[in-house]
Amino acid sequence: MTQIFAYIPFINGVAADVALEYPSAAKKIDEGACLTAVVTGSGADLDKIADEMTSIYSEVIKIDHADLAYPNGEVVRKALVSILPADAIFLTAHDTFGMDLAPGLCVKMDSAYAADVVDFEGIDGTTLKAVRQELGGAVSTHMTIDISSGAVMTVRPGAFTPVEGGSANGSVVDKSGDAGDLSAKRKFLEIVVAEVGDVDITKSDVLVSIGRGIEDEDNIEIAQELAEAMKAVVSCSRPIVDAKWLEKSRQVGTSGQTVKPKVYMAMGISGSFQHMGGVKGNPFIVAVNKNPKAPIFQVADVGIVEDILDFIPELTETINDL
Repeated sequence: MTQIFAYIPFINGVAADVALEYPSAAKKIDEGACLTAVVTGSGADLDKIADEMTSIYSEVIKIDHADLAYPNGEVVRKALVSILPADAIFLTAHDTFGMDLAPGLCVKMDSAYAADVVDFEGIDGTTLKAVRQELGGAVSTHMTIDISSGAVMTVRPGAFTPVEGGSANGSVVDKSGDAGDLSAKRKFLEIVVAEVGDVDITKSDVLVSIGRGIEDEDNIEIAQELAEAMKAVVSCSRPIVDAKWLEKSRQVGTSGQTVKPKVYMAMGISGSFQHMGGVKGNPFIVAVNKNPKAPIFQVADVGIVEDILDFIPELTETINDL
């Protein structure tokens, strides 16, 4: 039986969405895999997350230490090396923390490494087949990974279907005493919370998000008109912020805001993983792009090949006539 460990990130007592996605990833690795959650931290929030994960995972390993109170990849690596078996398959999210944690961990464990995995195609002996994307999602790369000495992999948040509810009735195993020396050369200073602009896009149920396809700053007005008709808020991809057409607080993506709308209108957005990494909660995605090969169509519930400068005014007019 394949033994898989999944690292559960959390902030202010709330587990990241990827915690619900690991079970689906593990099943694609091996249908009969034994999946264990690993949570590190300190205090009441750690206990809360560990208890919550027992409804999803049959076993939850908890490491409680004052030096783990804040996200420090160097410290977490030391703790994980102390408790993971030598041939473990370890999953963590492909986010800023996971990208810091995983490469060094695979070196410490002398295991294989794969980054930003979006799919698995199962195990054949000691070989695991995995898929990642290149060139902004335009190309899928199929990899074979030798897992005879274990593997450390980052999985893309949102790439795997989240489980709904849970009845695992698992148990928490406290391995805090096995963590050993957690001294580190770097020191956590503070968390700087990004300023919220005139509109908080993280609170909106419907987002009209614009990308390069809007072409000109003056055209943002038609997106705003559509948003008003839909009682939505205008958000954007990074190129719009880089051009200084909209403020940073409206940017969706790994370098912008993380949003959980019910409906996400992706207008003229290619759909790179950096952008879609900021879209959580499994919203209904409507994508409009004049490039039929745009990666956004791979994740969209409805895809329309059209120039948004023609499509948006017509949609706005239709909604207003209802």
